[in-house]
Amino acid sequence: MAESETEHVVARRTERRNHAIDIFQAGLRAVEPGAAIKHSCHCDGDILTIDGRAYDLRAFSQILLLGAGKAAAPMARAIEELLGERITTGTIVVKYGHLDTLKRVEIRQAGHPVPDENGQLAAQEIYRLALSADDKTLVICLISGGGSALLPLPVDGVTLADKQETTRILLSCGATIHEINTIRKHLSLIKGGGLARAAYPATLVTLILSDVVGDDLDTIASGPAVPDSTSFADCKAIFTRYMVEPLIPSRVMGYIEAGVAGRVPETAKAGEVFFEKIQNVVVASNFNALLAARARADALGYNVLLLSSMIEGETREVATFHMAIAREIEFNGYPLAKPACILSGGETTVTLRGAGKGGRNQEFALAAALNMAGLGAVVVLSAGTDGNDGPTDAAGAIVDETTGQRALSSGLDLQRYLDDNDSYGFFNQLGDLYKTGPTNTNVMDLRIILIEQSC
Repeated sequence: MAESETEHVVARRTERRNHAIDIFQAGLRAVEPGAAIKHSCHCDGDILTIDGRAYDLRAFSQILLLGAGKAAAPMARAIEELLGERITTGTIVVKYGHLDTLKRVEIRQAGHPVPDENGQLAAQEIYRLALSADDKTLVICLISGGGSALLPLPVDGVTLADKQETTRILLSCGATIHEINTIRKHLSLIKGGGLARAAYPATLVTLILSDVVGDDLDTIASGPAVPDSTSFADCKAIFTRYMVEPLIPSRVMGYIEAGVAGRVPETAKAGEVFFEKIQNVVVASNFNALLAARARADALGYNVLLLSSMIEGETREVATFHMAIAREIEFNGYPLAKPACILSGGETTVTLRGAGKGGRNQEFALAAALNMAGLGAVVVLSAGTDGNDGPTDAAGAIVDETTGQRALSSGLDLQRYLDDNDSYGFFNQLGDLYKTGPTNTNVMDLRIILIEQSC
């Protein structure tokens, strides 16, 4: 009887873990880039309709397809299927390995999250094509997460190496993606509305797969086709806030300070003429993924609490908060009864203090495992929708009520691994990394917590 009960408990635990993965995958399917493009874009004869706005293709002598981001390739394939040979030419840049099969558009691969020379060469070509556009050109620009790092085109006086070092410093100090992109915009010819300036007087349509909290258009890929609401003064304040000014390359600091003093021009602002012929459309976002995840969790029999698609903050603190809600459900049946599913999205940050390897989702799972005291049947899955968590080959990690005991039996100290920011090393030894490979989409992270009646 005891053996049968043990087998039953193991089977239920396996089922919970599979449910968490099933719910995550449902979220992914909802933000598949090609489907998202085709939902927003339709072509009937010579009329291309994008999010309700009609374009008569007979009015254009050429159609250029440009793009950058982890999801740019399947987005481009969807546009090729829609417009076919009407596309004159185009270039997109993707993270290494995030490929697809295209007929009319060149795919280039480059580094992310730290930009590299291939990214700079791709950005130069995309910028050249934009400059070649005239008032009889329709430019379709495809933007998704990762676009900022993949489009490095430094301003005069700043080198690619300067931008690489600045990016590394900002990533390691805990700066948010909004803050990092504020800096990127002010060091770039193509970001912060720069692409819109280059393409004018062409008609420019930007289709966007959002990877930022709140779908802030001037933050997604650093807003190449939208007005920039930030300033050089904001850049200086960010460096000061994180106390990194002494670490920032001198050419970068010199350029930012020149901007604050008004000696170099600001990024493109609202009201400038080249924004008059632009349409920006968000075709999919983290919230879309969460809605699909909620529907799947409901179908699996869970009572669902969808917290927010806009969760930010220090990863381990966010994990502690989520597990506090799980304990409330466990002990008080509030705010909903078991079996329960807590869902959230957004993008947290990790302040690096150790020398380990990992990402924000793996660190979330490790911090959650440290906060499972008193919980019975629970599973936590945190993963990036792009399939890459930090500089690792994992999308995230999965933990349950057995993680702490299994770690102890293997001689692994959870707190020590967390202190060393070595979540990848921890989960790699336990076999609890969640690996999807490149998903060719990117709408930030999904976190799934399932709480059931203990067997």
